[in-house]
Amino acid sequence: MTSAPNPSLTVPATLQKLLSLEAVLFDLDGVLTPTATVHMTAWARLFTPFLESRGDRRPYTDADYFAYIDGKPRYDGVRTFLASRGIVLDEGTIDDAPELDTVCGLGNRKNTVFSEALSTDGVEAYAGSVRFLDAVTALGIRVAVVSSSRNAEPVLRAAGLRDRFDVVVDGVVSAERGLEGKPSPATYVYGAELLGLAPGQCVVVEDAHSGVQAGRAGDFGLVLGIDRGAGAQLLLDNGADVVVTDLDELLPLTNATSRPASTSEVTA
Repeated sequence: MTSAPNPSLTVPATLQKLLSLEAVLFDLDGVLTPTATVHMTAWARLFTPFLESRGDRRPYTDADYFAYIDGKPRYDGVRTFLASRGIVLDEGTIDDAPELDTVCGLGNRKNTVFSEALSTDGVEAYAGSVRFLDAVTALGIRVAVVSSSRNAEPVLRAAGLRDRFDVVVDGVVSAERGLEGKPSPATYVYGAELLGLAPGQCVVVEDAHSGVQAGRAGDFGLVLGIDRGAGAQLLLDNGADVVVTDLDELLPLTNATSRPASTSEVTA
């Protein structure tokens, strides 16, 4: 049975709960790095001319991104947005050329734009997130990245964070293992398994409503939302226990010198 979120959880109570858990599972885009803005720009550059070519007078907006795309695997985002406009396209295959107007072709076109922007502009991690990462690892709390993006590895390398994580579950891993994307909890559950832990021993950190839905559906020990534009109430309504605007708000962790005894690890 899925546990209910506790939207009244205060930051001090969040810290106490977090210190009792064994691992923090971070989403990437919008949580560790501001690549969500690069993704948003890439999606806009994809869908604005696409809709114009079809004579759709309703412009693509950031609200569409947060409602239909944010946090989801790329092709799922294409499908969900097209469905919101009543547009039906052939599925195509993951090898479709970016010029093709198929679900996969559009997804590949978006990725081309994103990759060009990443290569040109690079990416710098959120300073508050890095300080939080430093604090939890100093306390012996384990960490992993769980991202829907197939670009997680190059983004982590560009941000100088790749060597901070032994476990990275991204869109490539999900496809290889046949894992459902968020809002399914499957990728987060798999990330916990790779750490040898049960979901209840882990924190999920997310900025997307589909991501907090995944954390709640997976019965994770704590679902921490970061409001980077989705809206605090939306994150609370979809399963976050507490929402902060930056992980800096949790830096009293640096004052902790010890944690409660570890919970039992999952055994084979």
